[in-house]
Amino acid sequence: MKFICSQSDLNSQLSLVGRAVPSRPTHPILGNVLLTADASRHQIQLTAFDLSLGIRTSFPAQVIEGGTLTLPAKLLNDIVSRLPEGEVTLSCPLDSLAQGDAQATLTAATGRFQIRGMGAEEFPELPTIQDGKKLMLPAIALSEGLGGVLFAASPDETKQVLTGVHVTHRQDCLEFAATDGHRLALVETSDQANPETNTEAEPSKLPAPTLEDFALTIPARALRELERMLTTANESDLIALHLDDSQVIFEVNHQRLTSRKLEGAYPAYHQLIPRQFSRDVTLERRSLISSIERVAVLADQKNNIVKFRLNSADQKLHLAVEAQDVGSGEEALPAQISGADLEIAFNVRYLIDGLKALPSNEIKMQLNENNQPVIFTPLGPIQMTYLIMPVQIRN
Repeated sequence: MKFICSQSDLNSQLSLVGRAVPSRPTHPILGNVLLTADASRHQIQLTAFDLSLGIRTSFPAQVIEGGTLTLPAKLLNDIVSRLPEGEVTLSCPLDSLAQGDAQATLTAATGRFQIRGMGAEEFPELPTIQDGKKLMLPAIALSEGLGGVLFAASPDETKQVLTGVHVTHRQDCLEFAATDGHRLALVETSDQANPETNTEAEPSKLPAPTLEDFALTIPARALRELERMLTTANESDLIALHLDDSQVIFEVNHQRLTSRKLEGAYPAYHQLIPRQFSRDVTLERRSLISSIERVAVLADQKNNIVKFRLNSADQKLHLAVEAQDVGSGEEALPAQISGADLEIAFNVRYLIDGLKALPSNEIKMQLNENNQPVIFTPLGPIQMTYLIMPVQIRN
C-alpha cells in the first residue's frame, strides 16, 4: 500500500472515524482504524468499529499501490493532527503485510514516522442489511429533530432504552423523542424535503415517496455522530436509512454510520404531556436564559435549584436562588402571564439545557400546579415540546 493525500483530508477523516474507536477495546484490533486504498478509484476508505457503532468514510487521494492495513487509531490521529499542512505519504511494504506485522511509514515535509500496525484480516466486518427497509429522509428534518432532543437522552446505562432517541414515522411526520425520566424533549418535522431550497435539485434530491410507518430507538451516541455528519449535507439532501430487526445504517454523502438498535419498549411519552393548562407565560428565551445563568452562579451543587414566581399583577416572572452558606440572588423579567400566581422550582441544568435547544426567541411556558409537569414550546414553525418535572419546594 502507498498513497499520497493532503494532511487536512486525512486529519479530518481520522477525527470522524476515531469517534467509533473504543477507549478500552476488548480486542487489540478494535483500537485500530482500517485503511483501504483503492488504486482504480484513487480513493482512501477509513473504518472504525467498536462492535456497536461503526463509521466508514472515504476521500480522494493519489493511490500508487492499493491495499489494506490497520493502524492504531489514537496514535495515528495524534501524529497526523500535529503535522503541518501539505502532502503526506503513507506506505507499507507488501512483505510487511504478508507477515501479518504491518510496519507503516508516514512521511511529511517535516519528517517521517514509523507506526506498527496489524493486518486487516482480524478487523470485524461492518454489519450490512440485505433484506431490510431502505428509506430516504430529508437532511433538514434529521438535523432539526436531533438538535432538539439529543440533550435529553439519559446517560445512565442501567436504563438502556432511555440512552437512545425514539424515532417514529406516521402520517407524513417524523417524530423524535428523548427522555431521562425527569424531562422529555419532543420534535415533530415533515418527512418531505423542501423543494424551494433547491429549485434545480437532481432527481435523487427531490422529495421521497411516502414512507412506511416505523418506530425504532437508536443510541444517542450514534445519533450524535450522525448529527456531526449532517453538517456536511445540504438542506435539500436526502439521507439513506437502511434498517432491519437489529441494525440501522445511515449514508451521508461519502460517509456511512452503522449502529445497533436498542431493544425494549420505549415509554409511552405522549401520555405524560398535559392536554390543558391553567397558566400560560410568554417571554423572551434569551433574556430568560441570561437571568437564570446569572442567579444560578449562587446555586450550589447539592441544591442546584432555581425558583420561579409568577406575578400576574405586574406581569413579571421573578427568579430566585438561595444557597446555604453562600448567598442568594433574585431577578425579574417582563412576561405575558395569564392565570393565578404561583411559585415553582426547577433543576437549573435541566432548565437551561431545554431552553437552549428551543429554536425561537419567543417561547411559551404552560403549567398547572407546582408539582405537575411544565411544558416549554417555541413560538415559530418548528414543532418542539420540552417537558420538565418541577422540583418539590420544602419550606
